Amino acid sequence: MRLLDRYLLRELLAWLGYCLGGFLIFWIAFDLFSQLSHFQDYHLQARDLVAYYVAKLPEFLVLVLPIALLLALLYTLTNHARHHELTAMRAAGISLTRICAPYFAVGLGCSLGLLGLNELWAPYSSEKAEDILERHTRQGAASADKTRQLNLGLRNARDRRSWMIGAYDFKLAEMANVMVDWRQPDGAWLKIVAARAARVGGVWVFENVQEYRAAATGTNETIGYMTLVCTTNQMAFPEFTETPEQFRREARFADQLSVRRARAAEMPIADLLDYLRLHPDVSPKNRWLLATQLQGRLAAPWTCLVVVLIAIPFGAASGRRNIFMGVAGSIGICFAYFILLRFGLALGTGGYLPAVVAAWLPNATFAVAGLWLTNRVR
Repeated sequence: MRLLDRYLLRELLAWLGYCLGGFLIFWIAFDLFSQLSHFQDYHLQARDLVAYYVAKLPEFLVLVLPIALLLALLYTLTNHARHHELTAMRAAGISLTRICAPYFAVGLGCSLGLLGLNELWAPYSSEKAEDILERHTRQGAASADKTRQLNLGLRNARDRRSWMIGAYDFKLAEMANVMVDWRQPDGAWLKIVAARAARVGGVWVFENVQEYRAAATGTNETIGYMTLVCTTNQMAFPEFTETPEQFRREARFADQLSVRRARAAEMPIADLLDYLRLHPDVSPKNRWLLATQLQGRLAAPWTCLVVVLIAIPFGAASGRRNIFMGVAGSIGICFAYFILLRFGLALGTGGYLPAVVAAWLPNATFAVAGLWLTNRVR
């Protein structure tokens, strides 16, 4: 690594650390004072508070890292421009693109880091924080029953199988009052009714089972038109490929779709893809919502690279300027990006724009604007 690259990286990373640290201190202080009485109700100790904010940290970083990077870049570039350092570098024959190469490397690293946070930690931050919050006390029946769901349904359109579950325990992967309808490859209908089911060695094992069948010519799915062919204490079905994680995911998606939320940081890409594979016949409105969420999750991490593109022309312009112009510039850019992001997601979830266009519109718009403005600076 050249001496110049080390110098530029040191200046940027120092200010990036300051910005992230400042945002973190402000967020913890504000949240702590606003929820102090709430924490006291749950009898949290100092180590519990530390664990609580560590659990919430990935969710926080997903939101503030692009903003902190933008602010740090604008501040660093403006400082270099004020002291004519950029002018000296370019007079020595170094192009603006080469000067900014370390910044693009940082942007790429932040994008990959955000992708990992979005997929591995951020979607589960709230659940982990809630568990820490209730570590010393369980208040009310809702907390005690948080691992159970009543009347859970799963329709596996890919394998033509539907599950209706009276009660499901997510922690133990156990079901009570289970009914499974299965359209078999030969066209026949199979219905399984059981008092209990559990996942044992990767196989669903049913207890107190009644098995009903209907011939391939039958068209009615109700038990009244089926024939009871078997009653047994226990029966295993290795053909059932549904996993406990898919049932947990189904409950989560049912909650998301019921309130029509379209926040891009709620569900990992793998969960979205698996849900769409299991539900190829999902309604158009839900398909628009899920497709927009999927594209939004793919687009969100690359905001850090777009930030680099947009910061270069704003911060690298020659001349002596007030260094706090970087702060004002970052606020204006973030506001414009947020408005365009919300506008695009609304159009995507409403079906007015293709999901790819709706989710990538802010990144594409600001990237093109950044390239155009950078070319003018050069």
